Amino acid sequence: AAAAMAQEGKAIYDKQCNVCHGAGLGGAPKRGSADDWAPRLAKGNDAIWKSVMSGLNAMPPKGTCMNCSDDELKGAITYMSKAQ
Repeated sequence: AAAAMAQEGKAIYDKQCNVCHGAGLGGAPKRGSADDWAPRLAKGNDAIWKSVMSGLNAMPPKGTCMNCSDDELKGAITYMSKAQ
């Protein structure tokens, strides 16, 4: 189950999140950057989830993935936030 969620998270990231989170556009935390993600992760999952659902700064709600399920979005967040 964890492997499937990781694959889904990567797929959502590649399709929906990579443009901004790959390059850090608009202040987006870059995928795999511990320095970018540490202050966000320190706020806790509820704060991160609120930002995802309502949008934050240049990021629109759900990061434009309006068809993504909650589980898919959580998988993408997990994938992006893990230090590489």
